[in-house]
Amino acid sequence: MTDAPTPDHPTLTLFPDLGDLYRLQPQFNAGTVVELLRARNVREVLWASGPDPDHPLRDALPAAGIAIREGFTADWAWADAEHAELQSYLQQYPQGRERMRDAARAEQAFADELTAPLTAARIPALLDAARTYHATLKDRLDEGPGTRWHARRLDELAARLTGETGTVIAALDDLPGLLDRLPGAALADLHAAAPGELSRVRALADRAWQLRDEDDLNALLEALTRETGDRVTPRAELDAAAASIYLAVGDLAAARTLLERAAHALTDDQPRSLPGLVLARLGQVRDAQGDRDLALRTYRAALALSHVPQVARETADLGLTTPFTLELPDETGTE
Repeated sequence: MTDAPTPDHPTLTLFPDLGDLYRLQPQFNAGTVVELLRARNVREVLWASGPDPDHPLRDALPAAGIAIREGFTADWAWADAEHAELQSYLQQYPQGRERMRDAARAEQAFADELTAPLTAARIPALLDAARTYHATLKDRLDEGPGTRWHARRLDELAARLTGETGTVIAALDDLPGLLDRLPGAALADLHAAAPGELSRVRALADRAWQLRDEDDLNALLEALTRETGDRVTPRAELDAAAASIYLAVGDLAAARTLLERAAHALTDDQPRSLPGLVLARLGQVRDAQGDRDLALRTYRAALALSHVPQVARETADLGLTTPFTLELPDETGTE
């Protein structure tokens, strides 16, 4: 006979998933998640979040030796289609448009909470914001197409998780509803969590992949060069990120050197998106240098990988038909 679950010993520990927002949060990114799971000796997670094949955690967790167990979610794409049909219908009526405006304001308020600087300690407040958001949607648009069948989806998800034990990765805004439906589940205790080295290096790479006009590129390059990398953010990715900076300023020779070094350093135990990203970008650099035949071979090598992230696939597909050329802004200000 097993002990009944208690708040201190839940059968399921629910961990919030932020999806692509991990790439924008320096203090709560994919590296942070790995650190938090390792601190709890988690070796496997139950995946109850979205189906995005390019999700940051689908790179980070396996690379860190944390297995992902699938089979708990279903395809709810049809719910998005029904939601769009309802929006078209409501647009025809003044009261319907008012309801949609109320729902849009609630969605924007929740989005503002999610995109504000985030630490693990803010997660409980975000769960409260999620409850408010879904309650408003249900009030203004009713449960069903208006909420993308949120309650029904959570009922089905909870049923699949019933009887399981371990750590569940679930969308942050689903957690309040799952906690209501799974008496033996508890939210992971994140109050004392603080980002460590994995988180810091991951934040650096995420920042380098998303350049902004105000960035100090020399400082970014120096920071990328100093790091040795780790399992979540290996040296090959740091080189590739640095190469993207050199490419952005037109230094093709430096970009190619770093990308070729990154390509030679690729191994099977690294994040699964990295080879595709490296090879697609290397193909572009070789193209821009006029090495079309080698660029074509590089694009084909990227597309032959077992997993190719969407952005790399689109880059390589386009490169096969249209040679990549580099157009730099005119710094003289002349037209």
